Amino acid sequence: MGDTPDHLGHRARLRARLLDDADGLADYELVEYLLALAIPRRDTKPLAKTLLREFGSLAQLVSADPESLRRVDGLGDTGIAALKIVQATGLRLLKGEFRDKPLLSSWDALLDWLRADMGPIDVERVRVLYLNARNMLIRDELASEGSIDQSAIYVREVIRRALELGASAIILVHNHPSGSPEPSRQDIAITKEIASAAAKLGIALHDHIVIGGSDYRSFRAMGLL
Repeated sequence: MGDTPDHLGHRARLRARLLDDADGLADYELVEYLLALAIPRRDTKPLAKTLLREFGSLAQLVSADPESLRRVDGLGDTGIAALKIVQATGLRLLKGEFRDKPLLSSWDALLDWLRADMGPIDVERVRVLYLNARNMLIRDELASEGSIDQSAIYVREVIRRALELGASAIILVHNHPSGSPEPSRQDIAITKEIASAAAKLGIALHDHIVIGGSDYRSFRAMGLL
């Protein structure tokens, strides 16, 4: 069954508003129009509202894993792919702000990228950013993924990988799905252990950044490094 004339007229008006003033559109309207492109023969407003209600925000929606998205009735792989394109494009644009620059001189851009990438996810992940002697990014790697309230960082693995890559410095990053970026005692202890092991091999630990929702804490700024 095709769209009714009312649906066609509504989409045309939504498209006109998008082209004229995208900032004026509500989050559900952005999702609605995106899904309309992926699922052209359906009224996608109810699905858009359901998705935002289910996942809580636009950021959490586009960051959700495909398996979680598939549990929503009416959303298939085509719609999921459309949402993931939005996420991938946004992150790539943010990463482009520091990709070919020293990270320490692009700190705000780095933080914007990390908060967008790690803030909305509901499992704890640890990433290590390996830097060369010019403090440019060599590799960004997922070091560990844990349950909602725990994740392990293996000191020897982090240092071994730094040596393999010829890294001169590293930055640790992990998220707190609880939304609070305050470092735990375990966070502080493991950071000191990694800093000590790295220093013995001439590798600097520039910072450990904890992401909690849209907020963050820097060990360096807090005087913990």
